Amino acid sequence: MPKQPNVLLISTDHWPASLLGVAGHPAIQTPTLDQLAKNGTRFTNCYAECPVCIPARRTLMTGTTPRTHGDRVFHETMPMPENLPTMAQTFRDAGYQAYAVGKLHVYPQRNRIGFDDVILDEEGRQIYGVIDDYELWLGDRGYTGRYFEHGMSNNEYSYRTWFLPEETHATNWAVNQMCRTIKRRDQEKPAFWYLSFRHPHPPLLPLKSYIDLYLDMEIEIDEPYIGDWTNEPDPCFSMQMTMARGKKFNREQIRAARLAFYALCTHIDHQLRVVIGTLREEGVLDNTIICFTSDHGDMLGNHGMWAKRLFYENSANIPMLLMGVKNDDRVGHHRMDDRLVGWQDVMPTLLDLAGIDVPDTVDGTSMVGKQKRDWFYGEIDEGPRSTRMIHDAHYKLVYYSAGNRRQLFDTEADPRELIDLADSPQHQDVLQRLTDILISQLYGGDEEWVEDGKLVGLPNQLHEPRPNRTLTSQRGAHWPPPPASNMQQIEW
Repeated sequence: MPKQPNVLLISTDHWPASLLGVAGHPAIQTPTLDQLAKNGTRFTNCYAECPVCIPARRTLMTGTTPRTHGDRVFHETMPMPENLPTMAQTFRDAGYQAYAVGKLHVYPQRNRIGFDDVILDEEGRQIYGVIDDYELWLGDRGYTGRYFEHGMSNNEYSYRTWFLPEETHATNWAVNQMCRTIKRRDQEKPAFWYLSFRHPHPPLLPLKSYIDLYLDMEIEIDEPYIGDWTNEPDPCFSMQMTMARGKKFNREQIRAARLAFYALCTHIDHQLRVVIGTLREEGVLDNTIICFTSDHGDMLGNHGMWAKRLFYENSANIPMLLMGVKNDDRVGHHRMDDRLVGWQDVMPTLLDLAGIDVPDTVDGTSMVGKQKRDWFYGEIDEGPRSTRMIHDAHYKLVYYSAGNRRQLFDTEADPRELIDLADSPQHQDVLQRLTDILISQLYGGDEEWVEDGKLVGLPNQLHEPRPNRTLTSQRGAHWPPPPASNMQQIEW
């Protein structure tokens, strides 16, 4: 039996920090994660450096910010930087076995980025000529190419219940594959396991039993909250685009989408019990570090907005739950920590807890160390859609370049960001302080937004709706497999 601890890193896609019972959410059912939080430390001020899938996963796997790894947009065919050692490779160099199950979202798709092996679920991205392991597995069971017969898009919010047997659901598949991987470990070596769920990212395909769970418990699905600032007469370009998506939903559709989303979360929560139970029965639970997190959140209709690419709380504030090995006082139990952390900090934290040297290339810091940030910088997109954030754990500055729009929120007193304080006379010193920090972080062409030390941004633009001919990147029949092509993964 190895003396070094095992490490289980669990990530989801689109899960906001607010969607936990332990965080005080009025509807969500997450008993497993609530207990995991009590078993260790819950970091309440964890933010996505770049709240969209590919850049976030580059940050997670290299411990670096977008400025270092080179993607703050969503560069679909950008390989992982060769000069940055990955988390998996660093664990392997320290004598660990390293295995991943689920969504990796790297290019080329079969690149293992340092893992011994990857059992892959790429959400049907066959445009690069790769059929992932989940679709191969479905084919072996007689469902070849049928996954997308449900008709739901990976980037929209209509829902229907899962239409194949429960054991074929992507959540069950990922858990079963991880449990098998744990059982097949080399018992003489420590292990680093990465379990990456595709959900609650759309398509919204919950099991009927989890829809029924919410209905049977007569749980009232909370409605979106809307800030007064959403009614301003001349919104900036990026806000126009984002709000345009929300205008097509009526109240009943919004409630249905939120119900389906919560059902997907609870399904993951319950299935995690099987993974933890497997660690327990294999006799390794007490010597396993567990970290649960998400690449970004989802607005779910709050402020009339959906999905990610935003620095409002439901999009950018993400869960970060850390449970150490038994009796590790560095993590402890029943703790909440309000220091500012992000995905750049996961790699150095897990390496620190495992007693492994952190590579010099890493930008992040250990979440169980003494060093704490005074502020946190976030960035997404370039050009007219670019948005930047500075957060000091009390106030948050959100900046849109097109239209030169600044927003200021007191996230302690106003966690739902209902009141924009940017024009408040009492908060001009705070606004200027955070603006000065923001200006100091601009690079890669963003410096052109500044003249004489002041933000001037870019001219505002009018967003004009276009036809959605692709139904937001709808997938089709996957048998025979679709041809490889250079089409975009996501088309809005």
